[in-house]
Amino acid sequence: MTSWLAIALTFCLFADADVPALARLRSGGVPLADFPPAPEIPVLPAALSAEQEAKPQVPPQTQTKAATLRPESRLALVRYVSGEFARALKPLPAGKDGFLLRAGQPFDPQVLDRAVARHGAAVNTGDSAQITRLEFRQHDIIIDINGGGRIKKRWRDRLHMEVGGVPTVRSSTQEGAAPGRQPGTGSTIFLDFGKPLPDLSPAELKQLLAPLLDFSKQHSAAVQWYDTLPPAMKQAIQDRRAAVGMDREMVVAAIGKPERKVRERDAEGNEIEDWIYGQPPAKTIFVRFQGERVTSIKQFPQ
Repeated sequence: MTSWLAIALTFCLFADADVPALARLRSGGVPLADFPPAPEIPVLPAALSAEQEAKPQVPPQTQTKAATLRPESRLALVRYVSGEFARALKPLPAGKDGFLLRAGQPFDPQVLDRAVARHGAAVNTGDSAQITRLEFRQHDIIIDINGGGRIKKRWRDRLHMEVGGVPTVRSSTQEGAAPGRQPGTGSTIFLDFGKPLPDLSPAELKQLLAPLLDFSKQHSAAVQWYDTLPPAMKQAIQDRRAAVGMDREMVVAAIGKPERKVRERDAEGNEIEDWIYGQPPAKTIFVRFQGERVTSIKQFPQ
């Protein structure tokens, strides 16, 4: 009996050796899940994909606020547009009402024709037209052509002085004005932007006026002025340097507006004005005017 028991135990030991170890370690009763072939396995759950498709995609925030007209751009417009010549492409109406030109909207020649028929033409097609004044307001730029259609005087323009018993009128040049025709005898364009004035370059302003004025074939006022200068002054402006004998307009054309101005009197009581470019101890240029002309130029350090 004992031998049979030993044989039975030996048989069980050999039978157990044929069972894989994984079968002995598994927790009983939980079958493995059946996975589909690899191509059928979704990368993301279907519910997440549907949620993403339903949710609108929000683009990154961008800067939509347009830049307003900067002071330096305004100065450039006055310098390079006021006083310029063009050829009139259309008749321009006389009178203070002028013509309203809306920036960014199609130009309607019929509206212009009605304004000319109502007030008469101050400028005809093909005429030489000069920008004689720019006035900047919140939403528009007022552009006077050949003196403009408005007669607008300030109190300083009406001051009378007695010189040798003869009454005279002392007039002053308004900001943005250029020497031109008699005020009130020309035409006025109201360039309306419908919003605060955007930042503009002189070329962009001329492009906005292109339906009415052609600047392309005209000799600019700046070029005309430059052509009248002595050769030495022309060369100094080309070299971007100030020179003794220049007036203030020439200095600005050569090296720009100064960072500072200092007015004082010399030992003889003469009024002098120093234009200062730069900041010590960096390179600094002192341009001294006595009266209307440059009398000396000093640079530190040498």
